[in-house]
Formats: sequence, C-alpha cells, structure tokens
Amino acid sequence: MSITRKGTLAVMAMALALPGCINMAPDHVTPDLPVPADYDDSVRPDGTVVATSLSYDAWFADPRLDALIAEALRNNRDLVAATARIEQARAQYRIQDSRRLPQVVASASASRSRTPLTGFAGQASGNISAITLDNYQLGVGVSAFELDFWGRVRNLSDAARAQYLSTIAAQRAFYLSLIADVATTYYELLETQDQIELAEATVSSRSDSLIIAKRRLDIGVTSALPMRQAETLLTAAQQQLASERLAEARLRNQLMVLIGGRMPREMPGGLPLDQQGNGMRLDPGMPSYLLLARPDIVAAEADLRAARANIGAARAAFFPTISLTGSVGATSQSLGGLFSEDGLAWNFGPAISLPIFDWGAREGNLDYAQALEVEEVANYDRTVQTAFREVADGLAGRRWLTEQVAILERTVAAQEEIARISTLRYREGVTDYLEVLDAERTLFSAQQDLLATRRALLQNGATLYVALGGGFETDGGEIEGAGRMPVGE
Repeated sequence: MSITRKGTLAVMAMALALPGCINMAPDHVTPDLPVPADYDDSVRPDGTVVATSLSYDAWFADPRLDALIAEALRNNRDLVAATARIEQARAQYRIQDSRRLPQVVASASASRSRTPLTGFAGQASGNISAITLDNYQLGVGVSAFELDFWGRVRNLSDAARAQYLSTIAAQRAFYLSLIADVATTYYELLETQDQIELAEATVSSRSDSLIIAKRRLDIGVTSALPMRQAETLLTAAQQQLASERLAEARLRNQLMVLIGGRMPREMPGGLPLDQQGNGMRLDPGMPSYLLLARPDIVAAEADLRAARANIGAARAAFFPTISLTGSVGATSQSLGGLFSEDGLAWNFGPAISLPIFDWGAREGNLDYAQALEVEEVANYDRTVQTAFREVADGLAGRRWLTEQVAILERTVAAQEEIARISTLRYREGVTDYLEVLDAERTLFSAQQDLLATRRALLQNGATLYVALGGGFETDGGEIEGAGRMPVGE
C-alpha cells in the first residue's frame, strides 16, 4: 500500500475518533421524591413479612384465575399491539444510532463509450471515424459523515434510546393492567355467581312463604295483605335474579375478550369467593422502591432523559456542522489494470455548514426543548405522587375492607337470627307480617353487601399488585416485577 493511501485511511480513522467530544445536554439527575418518606403506619399491616418476587401466580391464589391470566398474556390483542410498538421503537433507535457511524458504501461500475470524430481536424490524418473507450471503476466511499463535535447526533441517539425504554415500560404497564383487568373481572364474575345463588335461594324461600300465606288466607287466619306482602318479596327476589343473570352473561363476554376471544378447553378448578385472597402478609417498604418497580415511573424518567438529550441536540444546532465525504478505489480503461498501483484513485473532502441567520428557528427549537424538559419533570413528579397515592389507597383498602367484611359477616349472622325469630313470631300470631317483611329485606340486603364487599377486597388486592409494580424486593435485590413479563416476545 502506498504512502498516499495510508495517509488517506489515517485521516478517516482520525475522523471516526472525533465525534462526541462535547455533550451539551444537561446532566440527568433523578428528581427528589415529591412524597412523604414513608406510608401511614395506621394502614400498614402489623407484623409483616417482606414478600419478594411477586409473580401473578404467587399473588393470586386461585389456579383458575392464574390460568386465565396466562391465556390473556398469550392472546390479548391489545398486548400484541403494545409489543409491536416496542419493536417499532427499537427500530427507530437503531436507525438513529446508526448515524453515529459513517455509512460505508461499496461501488463497482463498468462502461463503454463511443465518441465520433466527425468534424475534428485529426480525422483527416487517418481512417478513424470514432473512438471507443472502456472504463472500469471499483471503490469504497463515505458520504457526508457528520463529525459530531458538539454531540448533536449522540444526543439524538440517546433520545431515541430513552424513548425506546419508555415504550418498553409502557408495555409492562399494560401487562400489569391486563392482569388486574382479568382479576377484577373474574372476581366480579364470582360475586355475580354467588349473588345468583343467593337470589335463587331467596326466591325458593319466598315462594314457600307465599304458599303458606295463601293457605293462611284460604282458611281465614289472616287477611289478603300478608299474602300480597309475601308476593312483593318474591317478585323483588325474582327481579334481582334476572338482573344478576344478565350481569353474569356480560361479565363472561368481557372476560372472553380479555383472554383473547376463546376460553381454554381445560381449566383447573377455582376457589369460591369466600376462600379467595393471596393470604400473604407484606410490607411495601419505602416509597423509593416504587422508582424501581413501577413501569409508569420508569417511563416518566425515560421521557425526562429523552427531553434532556433533545436539549443537547438543540444547543448543538447553534454550532457549525462539519461533515466528511471520501472514497478510495481504482479506475482503469482495462479490467486487467484495475488492480494495479497506477489505477489507485481517491478523493477526500470536508464540508462545513455555519448557521448565520435563520429568523429565530434555532432559538425557538431550543426554547421548545427546554419547555418540554420542564413539562417532563412535572410529569415525573405527578407520576410519583400518583404511585404513592395508589399504594397508600391499596394499603388502606387492605385493612379497612378486611374489617368491613368481618363486620358484615357478624351483621348477616345477626340478621339471619332476626329473620328466623320474626317468622316464628308471625306464625304464632304474636306480630303481623310487616315485621317478617322488614327482616327478610334487611337480611337480603346484608347478604348482598357482604358479597360485594368481599369482591371489593379482592379487587383491591389486584389493584395493590399493580400499584406496587407487580412485585418488589426490599433487601437491595433486583426488582423482579411481574415475574414472567414477555418483553419483546
């Protein structure tokens, strides 16, 4: 290789080492937590054991629910779309990052041309009427590679990478949301099925009461009023039964959509509503752990990184843009001479573009990037505050809904006894049927409230699972998140 060729390659190698000398983007610093340092002790469970690696099948104790969640994660169309958006963001990042390196293009060409000599003075010297020339070229070149002295290309690549990571976090957030949607729908379906059983038992009981009231009317023991009151109780229970059956059909359809449009042929057995619950005693640790576990917080910080990288790119636009164009290769009029020393050909040309006056476009772009950073900081703070509130709400619900369930269980037991005594008093003629009517209505309402509160407690657990980011560790280990999140699959 000749000295000239060595010198050309050395210049190009130096050009590759120059980019990224200066970074004009603000240093990324995670904002301070805009929330209290700890959760309210009054709603934190006492004597807790730290729970780690909370995958959904460890959190939810129902095998049927776990199978439905797994089916939804395989087939849900919205989750497929969210995963496709990850691939889009990954491709955009690769495209942008590729601009940090020179695009090397190889070329080869061969041509033959004929030039007539008609009208040329030299034609008279011989019988040659035209000249035919062959031309062969082979080369490798770099076209307009920007020397990134001011970090513009690097910051654009960093911004694309941050947006890609934000997209991954958004997909994980949807993943957790889908788990919660399946769980809450499943719990509501269980409650509805229990409400149907309650309504059916109530209809049967009140049908018997109506038969007794008619017999008492027929033998002249009572008037028609108790019979009509018993009939009113029966129709109310029948109306409630029809309403619950409609709700069950709608919930089944909703669950079908969530799991991807088809129910698995073989499903494990499920647990009744009163036996649900993960049974885990947990301590959510400090609010700072949410920064590692919550995908929305991860996404918000990635968006903030992207905004700051865009500031660096906007600042670099005020400085000259320097680019290189070069190629090295061989050219010859014969194919055999293409690879000889005499066939060496090269060109090397730097170019500089210096912004002078653009009517404030660059200033506007920088102002926009800086304003976007302010917005992203505010979004980050709001996301952290929302996360803290959701965890605090979940802990409060975990405690107080548990207490409500216990109270309602005692209430139902008391109302059952009141209804029994009222019925005996009526049959013995001590009181009128109005007392029985009131006792039956109160009991039915208390039983419905108990079922609804049990469902609310379970749904609160599903919400708390999402609020905690799908899982956590408090010993400094890695946040496992949802356990089996199929990112990019």
